[in-house]
Amino acid sequence: MKDIFNFEFDNGIKLKNRFVVAPMTTYSGNKDLTLSDEEEKYYAKRGQSFGMVITAATAISKHAQAFTNQISIQDESYLPSMKRLASTIKQGGAKAILQIHHGGRMNATDLYEDQDIVSASAIKAERKNAPTPRALKTEEVYDVIDDFAHATKLAIEAGFDGIELHGANTYLIQQFFSPHSNRREDEFGGSLEKRTKFSMLLINQALDMRTKYANKEFIIGYRLSPEEYEDPGITIEDTLYLIDKIIKKDIDYIHLSLGKYNQSSIRNSEDEEPIISKIKSVVKGKTPIIGVGQIDGLSQAKDALKLGFDLLAVGMGSLADPHYPKHLKNGQAPKKEINEESLLPKPLFERLHKWRGLEDRGYQIKNPK
Repeated sequence: MKDIFNFEFDNGIKLKNRFVVAPMTTYSGNKDLTLSDEEEKYYAKRGQSFGMVITAATAISKHAQAFTNQISIQDESYLPSMKRLASTIKQGGAKAILQIHHGGRMNATDLYEDQDIVSASAIKAERKNAPTPRALKTEEVYDVIDDFAHATKLAIEAGFDGIELHGANTYLIQQFFSPHSNRREDEFGGSLEKRTKFSMLLINQALDMRTKYANKEFIIGYRLSPEEYEDPGITIEDTLYLIDKIIKKDIDYIHLSLGKYNQSSIRNSEDEEPIISKIKSVVKGKTPIIGVGQIDGLSQAKDALKLGFDLLAVGMGSLADPHYPKHLKNGQAPKKEINEESLLPKPLFERLHKWRGLEDRGYQIKNPK
């Protein structure tokens, strides 16, 4: 059985435990998209107990912004904000990973004047009131790749321990990989191989930034959603192809975005094999895998490790209990009441009231007095 409270990457970086704060949008940055005081307190508290903290999705450019008050790393003027964020997480002993992101066609509308919503192709997402994006020109695709590379360089300058490419949850990187959102006929679309090119170039650029400006200890991760509901959409076979290419690169982890850590296919209800089992058979221990999704206590954590995950990202558990790993290590059940002591930014706290299924998992929200 894997030791839950010790982990070391192949590059020699050690974590104090295998628990990771999952990247969760807080909607809580300042109006100028810098780190707010509330967010700073939120991250500081969780950096004290978790082995690694992955930040909320951080916009790599003006056009990448997907949410109201989303923190940004679009240029050098954001370095003071990013340095605060990295330092805040690291002062508690956790490793600080900046998730870099472009929302693409999933960007909320009316975030700023003359907003330009772009994607791989001019295909609307299958959601209510979705805008029709503008298809990026081939030269613009390379500009976006450069934006990701520049964000990686700035993350290094800001003092982060690593970056995570957000290739999941239907955002731009996934939009290039998806046959639903990518109907291109140039070098970035058509065949499965061509739909993979955008992701591969992003990884290559991140690795290049590490070589030029950091060292081998700088962590590079890639997050992905294994399947899509849409038809056409990403299949598990597509994802296994992508992962086979990713593990040939010198990256440090793959992060699976799942609704539940042990879930099976969302496209084929007759296939009951857990997604992680399929992916583990391709990875074969070459790259650590992060699992996420309803890891609400010690029994689920042990089961997730047994299934094949190496690191465990905790979402709701980390919101309710900033000291989730500490309590598990001491033989205590993690707290499940979200209250003032949880130190959540107000916008995030208010949005939790709209989340479904929390009570079924034993979570309660207690409004501040």
